[in-house]
Amino acid sequence: MAAVDSLVQIALFDRAKELICGVDEAGRGPLAGPVFAAAVILDPRRPIAGLRDSKKLSESRRDALAEIIRRDALAWSIAYCTAAEIDELNILNATMLAMRKAIEGLSVQPTLALIDGNRCPTSAVRSEAIVKGDDKVAEISAASILAKTARDAVLQALHQQYPDYAFDRHKGYPTALHLERLWLHGVTPEHRRSYAPVRAALKEAGA
Repeated sequence: MAAVDSLVQIALFDRAKELICGVDEAGRGPLAGPVFAAAVILDPRRPIAGLRDSKKLSESRRDALAEIIRRDALAWSIAYCTAAEIDELNILNATMLAMRKAIEGLSVQPTLALIDGNRCPTSAVRSEAIVKGDDKVAEISAASILAKTARDAVLQALHQQYPDYAFDRHKGYPTALHLERLWLHGVTPEHRRSYAPVRAALKEAGA
């Protein structure tokens, strides 16, 4: 499973002979909430304009593109691992598991999975890792958008459950606001206890 970081190399993938799915994750860095992964097979007969790394798109543009991807893609799948699974497996293994589940959840079996980053999940589907692939490969960009919007929706729901933590504003990332609320209100069941700031808050609370 070789890492690919060249647009020239990416162009060598034969889309006439390969059924390609793009795979990306969202939520490795946050202190709370699940890590999500998505896999997308685009339909060449229904190209989607404006695909790029989800982090470079506005929230409204991501939401609009996510709706188009779900409607027009040949197949798509979203999977996640919970905070408890992240604590049990560690974030790398939980991310790889979410990616594998996303690939396996596709309604159409791809022949090649292009994975954003420098590691590939264990999967029956042949895979290649592409550094910064979410801004180079349309299928990975689409997966990035689906993973990000799905995770954001879950954090919005967590905000309704735990309004004191402002999950709707920081989405679980270790911002100053989140750290302030964490120390003020303590650790929720949705926090990743294996992450250092959460461990520190638990220690301070005597847990």
